[in-house]
Amino acid sequence: MKGVYSTDSPQETEDLGAEFSRGLYAGEIVGLSGDLGCGKTRFVKGIARGLGAKGCVKSPSFTIINIYEGGSIELYHIDLYRIGGADEFHCAGLEEFIYGKGISVIEWADKLPALLDECDWVVRFSHRGESKREIEIERRSGPR
Repeated sequence: MKGVYSTDSPQETEDLGAEFSRGLYAGEIVGLSGDLGCGKTRFVKGIARGLGAKGCVKSPSFTIINIYEGGSIELYHIDLYRIGGADEFHCAGLEEFIYGKGISVIEWADKLPALLDECDWVVRFSHRGESKREIEIERRSGPR
């Protein structure tokens, strides 16, 4: 589902995430990048819905990771906004999730270029108006 998409509302961004989830496989890593408020968490909410995951999807900015179970595949929602660098990332022990059995979706993945290079998918979000977003989805590698 690679390409450039335009959404006109948060609901459309979430719906795009749900559609995107249909092409994901266990073990894949999805890196998200874009400014604050540009739809990253809303997109993840759609992915969770598409996978049938249970729970209320919210930004893990303070908890660093939220795990959503109950769907077809576990979803690891990781937020690197507060991570200071590679050392802090490694100390947090996030590798066990990123390279685990579920799907890892990482907000602010571009903060760690080495990790971004390992992503199977990269999704870039841009503001194009008050509620309009441009979302570029790039496939980096095939399913693991």
